[in-house]
Amino acid sequence: MALNFIVLLFGTFAGGMLVYWVKFKADDLRLPLIFAGTFLFSITVIHILPELFTVSDRPVRMGIFVLIGFFLQQFLEAFTSGVEHGHFHKEHATPGRTAGLMIALIVHSVLEGSLLTHGSHFHHHHESHFHDHESYSLLLGILFHKIPAAFALMAVIKTGTRPRVLEVVLLLIFSLASPMGILISNVFLSLSQETLLILFGVVSGSFLHISTTIFVESSPNHRLGLKRTIVSVVAATLAIAVEVLA
Repeated sequence: MALNFIVLLFGTFAGGMLVYWVKFKADDLRLPLIFAGTFLFSITVIHILPELFTVSDRPVRMGIFVLIGFFLQQFLEAFTSGVEHGHFHKEHATPGRTAGLMIALIVHSVLEGSLLTHGSHFHHHHESHFHDHESYSLLLGILFHKIPAAFALMAVIKTGTRPRVLEVVLLLIFSLASPMGILISNVFLSLSQETLLILFGVVSGSFLHISTTIFVESSPNHRLGLKRTIVSVVAATLAIAVEVLA
């Protein structure tokens, strides 16, 4: 758990701080986002969903929670306008809009961090456990998603009139959200295994929404771009390799 906490915290924070060190255009995020989206989608399909539907004795009910997570993410994006998959809009730099943006991102981040909780009894029912050394693929999937999200968040915040120290504090709060999800889910773990299963279903639905949205938005004209295809194949191959070899 400590490794996941540290990697998510510092990886996300570093991704956001890149805004101050790198000159960029909105299009510069396209290929990194495609890579992150493909990796996240692949891990959801080959790791999270098989685990959930193998462990659950009510697969239809679990599928409903996956759908709930999908539509919950759509609701959250009414407040984030897609920052979690690389969008940044200057109108969110106003204090009121930034507050809503931060709250929605924190809710999403806490939920996704919960997937990295350890010690659950239901993990022992399936060979591709979520915990310890076998969770590296999931950790990487979340990290690859968090880095461009943090970058986009800071691109929004940086366009406002806040002092630099406040911008960094907001980034630190966002960076802490997923690690806090790990701690919070461990608290829930001692209360209800069923609650944790439901939580995992909801988060996997959220991941499906984010990753498929990245795919759609990366090719608005529905063209088969060579760079886009290569990046997607590499990301999917890496996800499979990490999952199999971990």
